[in-house]
Amino acid sequence: MLSFPGCFSPTANINTPLSMALCTFIFTHYLGVKYHGVKYVKHFLGPIPWLAPLFFPIEVIGHFARVLSLTLRLFGNIMGEDLVLMILLLLAGKFFAPLPMMFLAVFTSTVQAFIFTLLSMMYFAGSMEEAH
Repeated sequence: MLSFPGCFSPTANINTPLSMALCTFIFTHYLGVKYHGVKYVKHFLGPIPWLAPLFFPIEVIGHFARVLSLTLRLFGNIMGEDLVLMILLLLAGKFFAPLPMMFLAVFTSTVQAFIFTLLSMMYFAGSMEEAH
């Protein structure tokens, strides 16, 4: 997630976090089908059978929203961090003023990678647990 000073991070391009989020999405449902077979559909139907027509579209939208959420969270935070660094480099020059922000960028990039990984693991675990 971290790049060289003056260069954009790889995840500052929307295609990189989108491809990572799509891989997470596909693997989540692969795990669900692998562990539960056709019964994996019960995850989308909710706990009460007569509410299944209401729950199914909500759950499908929620699963597609995960892709959007993972993508935009990672892209927005890293792109914003890169833009702040570039603005500081332009305004303050290449002296010591942007240096504290560069150290903060290392920390925030690590946190964003951790959040993406943690959310992905939670989605994987949720697809492997038994339906209601």
